[in-house]
Amino acid sequence: MPFTYNRTIRFQDTDAAGVVYFANVLSICHEAYEESLAIAGINLKTFFSHSGTAIPIIHTSVDFFAPMFCGDKLLIHLTPQELGDTKFEISYEIVADSSSQVKLAKALTRHVCINPITRTRTPFPEEIVAWLRKS
Repeated sequence: MPFTYNRTIRFQDTDAAGVVYFANVLSICHEAYEESLAIAGINLKTFFSHSGTAIPIIHTSVDFFAPMFCGDKLLIHLTPQELGDTKFEISYEIVADSSSQVKLAKALTRHVCINPITRTRTPFPEEIVAWLRKS
């Protein structure tokens, strides 16, 4: 079941043309990811500062279907998928929060779990396994 995050586009998200700057879509997706972890009971301060494990993003992509403007209300539907014991990806569908539910963009982030000292892959912490399997 996907997690849904509500977000309003702010002026700071936009470029000189008045639409969301392309790289900011990934930032918005990351906000949704963080919120889904928090809702699952994961302490974000501990998770992002845990010295024994890091889960960096190794691949991203974004496709745009319609512009997003300051003040637009969005729904970001996030669906994680486990790709083994050291890798997962998250699919994001960004739609207008209106009766039309117009699809505005889709994005993907791929993550890998590593030991930050040795930079070698390591299995996910239990809390991430639980988060992945809830979704």
